[in-house]
Amino acid sequence: MKLASLASFAANVALALAMLAVALGAQSNEEKVAEFFGDSETHTNNWAVLVSTSRFCFIYRHMANALSMYRTVKRMGIPDSHIILMLADDMACNPRNSFPAAVYDHPRKTLDLYGDNVEVDYRGYEVTVENFIRLLTGRVAADTPRNKRLLTDDKSNVFIYMTGHGGEDFLKFQDSEEINSYDIADAFKQMWEKQRYREILFIIDTCQANTMYSKFDSPNILSIGSSKKGQNSLSHFHDYDLGVSVIDRFTYYNLEFFESVDLSSKQTLADLIAAYNTSLIQSDPGVRTDLFARDLAKTYLTDFFGAVQNVELTTEAFPIGKSK
Repeated sequence: MKLASLASFAANVALALAMLAVALGAQSNEEKVAEFFGDSETHTNNWAVLVSTSRFCFIYRHMANALSMYRTVKRMGIPDSHIILMLADDMACNPRNSFPAAVYDHPRKTLDLYGDNVEVDYRGYEVTVENFIRLLTGRVAADTPRNKRLLTDDKSNVFIYMTGHGGEDFLKFQDSEEINSYDIADAFKQMWEKQRYREILFIIDTCQANTMYSKFDSPNILSIGSSKKGQNSLSHFHDYDLGVSVIDRFTYYNLEFFESVDLSSKQTLADLIAAYNTSLIQSDPGVRTDLFARDLAKTYLTDFFGAVQNVELTTEAFPIGKSK
């Protein structure tokens, strides 16, 4: 009996050791897979919200700012289904536009930003403070079409770009109403609480832009502004045919940097910020990093501007074929 008991005990020990070895081996494989594909908690999708809040033909450049940024995120792979474009005015169809159905960001006019492949989601009087806040927070009417919804989740990286006329802690919409820094901070807080983003890259080009992110207190937000408190954000490239300036300096030099970036690029947010030249921009861009958890030198621009998606792994079986 003792021999039998010892044999049974030895068999149980051997079985336990075998199971432990299998478990350790599986854990090792999972670690290798996680290392290959990256952190399983990282983002799986990118979105862009691009807003020009200005109306009237003499503020042509703000629409060109937004359309130039739209072209950049599309070139880098973000599809229109993940881009919300808000344009307060349609300069392309304005009777004062000397080049109908076209918008340019350079006097040479080598690239028509409007072209035939632009999907504007909110236009004209649809571009309001209320609609912008509702878009971010998901508080839209039940009959709102898909192209007017920001369908993000807790694994979405969201790039938000705003341009228009502003001042200390406010940005004008349509020259008739304003959004202030508290409004945007509150919208971002609601987004975080409702798990509508993983990280936000907020870039704003307006006068005294750096004051617009001063009230943010939600996590995982990197903010970049074109000008400090008391400072204007200046225009660039006056077009004498159109009679207006066609782009702002801060946006132009951002776009110039982005032209060297593609889906395979290893350029980081630190590289972008280091490229800012105040003598060219003629204002003092600001960067707020205290809410952003990652090292900017290790955060690729494609984490916000590209459309490369990480693979999510699961241990659950997925049935293939007809069920019996």
